[in-house]
Amino acid sequence: MRPDDDEACRAPVDCPVCGDTLVVTQLSCRTCGTGLVGEFARCAFCALDDADLELLRVFLASRGNVREVGKHLGVSYPTARARITGLLARLGLVDDEPGQPMLTRTEILAEVASGALTPAEAAGLLAASV
Repeated sequence: MRPDDDEACRAPVDCPVCGDTLVVTQLSCRTCGTGLVGEFARCAFCALDDADLELLRVFLASRGNVREVGKHLGVSYPTARARITGLLARLGLVDDEPGQPMLTRTEILAEVASGALTPAEAAGLLAASV
């Protein structure tokens, strides 16, 4: 049984046996059956979880307005900013904007204590700030 395009299963990112990163080695056409074998680059966005993809969608729909992102998600501006910073870190991007300080360790921990950030998001932010 093949899922519809809207219900397609996401490809796993990590090996279920050893935990190393999986590589894409085969592509095929559903229509004619043509297949390509080799090692293909993965899309960085394909490894994002559903929460990160939703954040990215909201960010884009808000045209990068962090206050609007916060309103849509029902979180404070610092929390929205922290989540975006965490997403950037998971994508391997660096926030080098001058005049835009990262959240401090104390602010990140306060956001976790208030429930605005998950421990996993906080860990990503703390790792990005080192």
